[in-house]
Amino acid sequence: MRRVTAAALLLAATAGCSTAPAEPASGPSADSTAASDQIAWGPCTDIKRPDGEPPARQDASVRCGKLAVPLDYAKPDGEKLDLALIKLPATGGQSKRLGSVLFNFGGPGASGVDTLDQAAKALTALRARYDLISFDPRGVERSSGVRCGDGAEMDKFVALDTLPPDDETDREVAAANKRFAALCQQNSGKILPYVGTVNAARDMDRMRDALGDPKLNYVGMSYGTQLGGVYATLFPKNVGRMVLDAPLDPTVTFEQRTLAQTRGFQKAYESFLRACVKETCALGKDQATANTNVENLLNQLTAQPLKVGNRELSQGLASTGVAAALYSELTWPFLEEALGAALKGNGEALLYLADSYTGRSPDGSFSTQMTSFPAITCVDTAERPDEATLRRTEQAALKISPLFGSEGSGGLCRVWPAKGSDEARHVNATGSAPIVVVGGKGDPATPYEWAPKLTAQLKTATLVTYEGEGHGAYLSGSKCVQGLVDAYLIDGKVPAKGASCPAA
Repeated sequence: MRRVTAAALLLAATAGCSTAPAEPASGPSADSTAASDQIAWGPCTDIKRPDGEPPARQDASVRCGKLAVPLDYAKPDGEKLDLALIKLPATGGQSKRLGSVLFNFGGPGASGVDTLDQAAKALTALRARYDLISFDPRGVERSSGVRCGDGAEMDKFVALDTLPPDDETDREVAAANKRFAALCQQNSGKILPYVGTVNAARDMDRMRDALGDPKLNYVGMSYGTQLGGVYATLFPKNVGRMVLDAPLDPTVTFEQRTLAQTRGFQKAYESFLRACVKETCALGKDQATANTNVENLLNQLTAQPLKVGNRELSQGLASTGVAAALYSELTWPFLEEALGAALKGNGEALLYLADSYTGRSPDGSFSTQMTSFPAITCVDTAERPDEATLRRTEQAALKISPLFGSEGSGGLCRVWPAKGSDEARHVNATGSAPIVVVGGKGDPATPYEWAPKLTAQLKTATLVTYEGEGHGAYLSGSKCVQGLVDAYLIDGKVPAKGASCPAA
């Protein structure tokens, strides 16, 4: 986590599966929208990998399309916004097809269009029975993505140092936040008031209707759990089979969220160090030595960033790279290599991790990951913390973790140009079909404590506990979790109360 964002980006979800697109499917089902002209499906022409490059191969059956929805739902016949969608048609034949499953992979700000294509091979069993659908939510990438300056401006913003935690650093961050917010208003001011989760949930019901599905079958991860919860609150009778993985507790304040996530990342970092020193570790012979070496590296980068080609690895970018790799236990070996190389003066791998987190492509352009996140987060809350609250939060977070401690997203929301609302913070799915919530004990970004809380708020939910590490369980490689989830989505079998799965 950096000062700017605690976004639960999809690096974790995709780390455990091949990023190469699936082979062309055999025997795709009939088009589920044949009776509807609302979505014009066609070939996908701009799919990107996490590094911004096009995939090496493309599944010829994958289709992309657009759906027009109201920019402002208070004016349903007014200006429209085009939402970008992607469809992976079911492979098991029309007689076995159960309908569609809609995915949101989190963020807020992750591109569902790109991510579903990357995650296809991990979803083979589900795809045999369903069309797999995802989308770029309003304000994200192809769906009027929020932009806040050019690549050079974004490079400055994401490279901000957070050490040392003193008045000068706080002033620099505050000035950068104001500049960033002003650029967002300048470039995307028209859409900023309308990118919140309540509107995104309304969009999902438009998608359900356009897809021809009487009920919405849905898998939401991280932020996608809040989106699913809001949908189930607005449209409980339209809920089909819904799974919420790596859940958020939407009722927490920005201060509570910041401190809980700081504890989560610090816990994951300590687990990483323990795993590293069990064998020969490039960071040190024991956990204390390894931690000291990492802290010294970050302090050195504050004074003297590492040259990486025509760029620099700053302390801020290095911290971001570490956080990025902690989202999944599968990326811990790469983090060890990256930190070990940086200790020897080579910051290339750590910079690559940071770029994956911030959505920076090799050509210097950025996705909307870092811009959509505050745009959605800040309109989803009426909180606008004062300076004293920000400093109190920062000091408490730094006591938990010198590496990940920060003021959270509060600093940006304080100067955000669009008003916020608390409507998306209250969920209650009374009257909906059963909902399955999956929470991970070792999740750094959405701590396990939030899972039972969201389960209780939704009224109709059942909790599954995953004992392993990483952000998100369904795509973690756990056969147990995937089996329970698929059994619900495919056969309608609700997991038993108190169900749990061991670490993968």
